[in-house]
Amino acid sequence: MSRRQELRDDVDRLAASLADAHHAREVGLGACRRVIRSSGSSIRAVHRLDRSEAAALASAAEAALREAQDALGPFPAVAYAGFLGDAEKEYAEARLTAALVAGDPLPTADDLGVAPTSWMKGLAEAASELRRHLLDLLRRGELDRGEELLEVMDDVYDALVVVDFPDAITGGLRRTLDALRAVVERTRGDVTTTVLQSRLRASIDRALPDA
Repeated sequence: MSRRQELRDDVDRLAASLADAHHAREVGLGACRRVIRSSGSSIRAVHRLDRSEAAALASAAEAALREAQDALGPFPAVAYAGFLGDAEKEYAEARLTAALVAGDPLPTADDLGVAPTSWMKGLAEAASELRRHLLDLLRRGELDRGEELLEVMDDVYDALVVVDFPDAITGGLRRTLDALRAVVERTRGDVTTTVLQSRLRASIDRALPDA
C-alpha cells in the first residue's frame, strides 16, 4: 500500500470518529435545549403552587437530560464543552426549587444524576428562586413562613460559600454565589420592612379605641 493510500485511510478513520462526535453533539444539544425549557417551565409551575405540573415537567427534563448524557458519554471532549453542564444545572435547579418550596428533603447530586458542580450551582439558583415565593408569602401575610424561607436562603449561601476552588474547577460557582448574596440581602430588607410594618399596624390597632 502506498504512503498516500495509508494517509487517506488514516484520515478516513479519523473523519469517521469526528462524524460520530458531531452526531452526538447535535443529539446532545437538542436534548439539552429541551432540558432547559422543561426545567424553566417546571420552576414556573412551582411558583404557581402546581406541584403535579411541576413534577411532570421535571420528569420530562430528566428524560431529555438522560438522552443527552447517553449521547455524549462516549465523547468527553464534547460533553465538557459546557452545554451539558448548563442543562444539568437547570434540571437540578428545578428539582431543588420544588423541594425548598415544599420543605422536602433535598435530592443529592447522586439522586439527580448530575455533576457536583451542576448541583451546587443549581442549589444556589434555587435559593435565589425562593425570593419570588417568599414575596408572595409576604403579600399574603404569611410572615412566619417568609422568615423561615429567608433563613433557608441564608443556610444555602453559608453552606456553599466555603467551597473555595478556582472557577476552572467549580464552573463559576463564585459568581453564582455573589448573585445569591445580593438576592438574600434584598430579600432580608423586604422581610424586615414587612415585619416592621406589620408590628406598627398591630400597635396602632391596639391603641385605637374599640368602635
